[in-house]
Amino acid sequence: MTEPLLFELTSPGRVGCRLPAVDVPEAALPGDLLREDLPLPELSEREVVQHFTRLSQLNFSVDTGFYPLGSCTMKYNPKMHEDVARYPGFTQIHPRQDESTVQGALQLMCELQGYLGEITGLPAVSLQPVAGAHGELTGMLIIRAYHLERGDEDRNTVLVPDSAHGTNPATAAMCGYRVVTVPSDRRGNIDAQELDRLMDESVAGLMLTNPNTLGLFEEHILEVAEIVHGAGGLIYCDGANMNALLGISKPGELGTDVLHLNLHKTFSTPHGGGGPGGGATAVTEELGPFLPLPVVARRETKEAGAGRLEYYLDYDRPSSIGPVSGFFGNFGVMVKAYAYLRSLGESGLREVSEDAVLNANYVLHRLKEYYDLPYDRFCLHECVFSGTVQAKLGVHTIDIAKRLIDLGFHPPTVYFPLIVDEALMIEPTETESVETLDAFVAAMRQIAREAEEEPQVVRSAPESTPVGRLDEVAAAREPNLRWMG
Repeated sequence: MTEPLLFELTSPGRVGCRLPAVDVPEAALPGDLLREDLPLPELSEREVVQHFTRLSQLNFSVDTGFYPLGSCTMKYNPKMHEDVARYPGFTQIHPRQDESTVQGALQLMCELQGYLGEITGLPAVSLQPVAGAHGELTGMLIIRAYHLERGDEDRNTVLVPDSAHGTNPATAAMCGYRVVTVPSDRRGNIDAQELDRLMDESVAGLMLTNPNTLGLFEEHILEVAEIVHGAGGLIYCDGANMNALLGISKPGELGTDVLHLNLHKTFSTPHGGGGPGGGATAVTEELGPFLPLPVVARRETKEAGAGRLEYYLDYDRPSSIGPVSGFFGNFGVMVKAYAYLRSLGESGLREVSEDAVLNANYVLHRLKEYYDLPYDRFCLHECVFSGTVQAKLGVHTIDIAKRLIDLGFHPPTVYFPLIVDEALMIEPTETESVETLDAFVAAMRQIAREAEEEPQVVRSAPESTPVGRLDEVAAAREPNLRWMG
């Protein structure tokens, strides 16, 4: 049964709030702004609370269940870090305050830049980008500025692997580049021979993800870096999958020149719901001058004969690409990332990635007999199956995803990456227990059996939800956004 709308619950005469008496002189409202055709629902406060509480209980969240969305890192985030981000000293400051009054906030930002630089092996960091794609855009603008400052104006092409995130070619195009696709080889790596053939002096750089969107580490990353750098190009790495590398591998040591990090995936800000996010961007020392301004910096000052550190916003950056955000990024996200790093430490970060990789390979090996595995090798943080075996039985990946809802699990990412037919992309993260993974594996095995024995059960799912199978194409092409009564 569909949850009724507030408009359908209305009862004329009921009041949900009492406004205080007017304490300023009354004035007539502008007549051209008044509407008589806007019937608002009339409900008591209790009815409104009940309605929205019921709606909240219909939501699936990472705090209530397993959320194995591949490439999204939908992991549980410690509530302690949420508490820290709510400290009054962090929440009750304003970006227009004088620097002398926000030294604690600036110190946190400066130290976070240093930690992220150490983790990535890329020492120059900007916290200003507010999302992953925003950090990606920032990184590509830096690459563009680098080439232009060198007078290298003929580099008009960016190479993008066929397994890339969809934002990668879009970002390159937004920066004015022509996008050329690099195919994958039979093991899921960038085809190094084809890369070498495509690489010439018209190429500004290569955009890659490592581990890539197949959940696989690029086995020839050093050779790839040598090919790109040998022709004068730069390497941008999409850091969306950094959860697999923490404390184990530094992209900067593998040839990466520019990397963005999703603070809201890897570093303890809940991911989803539209934000807020953080797309911190790290670059080599050589590219540091091109970072967005301002960058948080520190200097030693003399005060009463003694030296002390002072933190400030550095605007003296003549080669900068300029600001990419109205202020300096989503500060609350930075606080949570800082708290996450300080609470885990170096060994804890490494354990995060080791457990994430262990969990993904556990799922891979327990399901490989039931679902096709296009690239049969050890994965890193996520594994990608194909539902082609089930599709031959008339059960497609979308049906498997819908059936999982009936069995109590959020579906994984489906139909991505695009180079895998009927793709099922599963990222268990490090925060799930073996009991949860076993229950998920059992559900996936059950669906595989149902596809063979009772395919209609899977094709008609979900049956246990307030709303059944929707026409998603019609919803996208002809959205109904207005209640008509």
